[in-house]
Amino acid sequence: MKLVWFRNDLRLADNPALRHACAGDEPVAALFIISPTQWRQHKMAPIRQRFMLAQVDVLGRELAALGIPLHLLRVETFAEAPAALADLCREQGVTQLYANQAIEIDEQRRDHAVSAAQAEQAVSCHWLNGCCVLPPGRVLTGSGEMFKVFTPFSRAWLKALDEEGFVIHRAPAPRGEPLPWPPLAERAWVDETLGELTTDPRWPVGEAEARRRLNDFLEQAVLDYGETRDFPAIAGTSVLSPYLAAGIISPRQCVAALQQRLGYRPQSKAQPGFVWLNELIWREFYRHLLVLIPTLSMNRPFKAETAALPWSWDPDAFAAWCEGRTGYPIVDAAMRCLNTTGWMHNRLRMIVASFLTKDLHIHWRLGEDYFMSRLIDGDLAANNGGWQWAAGTGADAAPYFRVFNPTTQGQRFDPQGEFIRTWVTELADIPAAYVHQPHDWLRLKGRQDYPAPMVDHAVARVRAIEMFRSLEK
Repeated sequence: MKLVWFRNDLRLADNPALRHACAGDEPVAALFIISPTQWRQHKMAPIRQRFMLAQVDVLGRELAALGIPLHLLRVETFAEAPAALADLCREQGVTQLYANQAIEIDEQRRDHAVSAAQAEQAVSCHWLNGCCVLPPGRVLTGSGEMFKVFTPFSRAWLKALDEEGFVIHRAPAPRGEPLPWPPLAERAWVDETLGELTTDPRWPVGEAEARRRLNDFLEQAVLDYGETRDFPAIAGTSVLSPYLAAGIISPRQCVAALQQRLGYRPQSKAQPGFVWLNELIWREFYRHLLVLIPTLSMNRPFKAETAALPWSWDPDAFAAWCEGRTGYPIVDAAMRCLNTTGWMHNRLRMIVASFLTKDLHIHWRLGEDYFMSRLIDGDLAANNGGWQWAAGTGADAAPYFRVFNPTTQGQRFDPQGEFIRTWVTELADIPAAYVHQPHDWLRLKGRQDYPAPMVDHAVARVRAIEMFRSLEK
């Protein structure tokens, strides 16, 4: 018996572990492990857990239709996984275990422990690359080190992809008679704290939905992506991040679909489609970094010297940021959108992260954790990479003297205030001319229903620069 262990790769198509397990005629079974306590320790958002478990339900039904049973195990923490998995393998007569590699340090340690436990009962483990287009460690400098700056990594990544190419594997063929699959909500291992396992209608699950979103984006928006991607009131992005984070679609499928749509693989900014491809390469960059620099999974800055920065941990200021009460409309709209929908536009992620770290001078770790606790697309590599970039502590970070002005960012990327008025209801009736600096208009109207700015941006910017300059002394 072969066993396929699904994790953040909840799909049938282009799944290396599933493909290799289904080679040959041996019986194949599948496994998914829920670890509620561990997920909470990792700040996994409830909306992300519900989304993932709803996809597990779809996956289990699709596997059952192929004659592949999906076993469900519940262990509270990763530490319990090796023994529980060994017991299952012994009960089922498993001789080979297949899984796609994890990139986070706790998950890697769990997998090493699983390998050791399985070796004791002569079960061979096969770990494959299912999370990246090119496996971590493939794209290195001439001296064999990981790139610290994105642009040369991007060039080397494109060159390596041209040299190696890649193949998209189809879903496996049926391997037996269809099997029953009871509704997920009837299963005892579902965490009661999640409530009903109904997904937000904004985020339907399923590989077909992920492919539909990808195809719609490529047909309607990819050619204008470079011009529209920064405007949150415009549907200019793919909105595929939850599906990539859960592995409902693979990055290889995205690259292949882009190439098919254009008839070529773009190589530079001068070519249509490159800007979106470059975003996929950023995703690869952060994932490769997480594997090759494990301390990034341990709350440590990429730039070690920045650990000495005198960050604030002010709980009241942090709560105001979390709840969208900063007095800066674009920041407040972004945070209220996150709290309501579980998602945030990428330009807004940069704006609110800069505000927390450079205007409020609050430690990026608090923002990173809060995002993970709310985002449906929470992904350690991308989230950590983005926060450290904004904070000036990470790989290829914005220079410390680059501090986003939240007012001008709003004026530039939400010029008519459409996004702001959608989410900051106190400003729903304000004229566009005042929406980014509403306080004078509100005073004239005798209104006090929107908070005054928490900080003077000009003063806070100087303080942020001084913080970083102090490291040079």
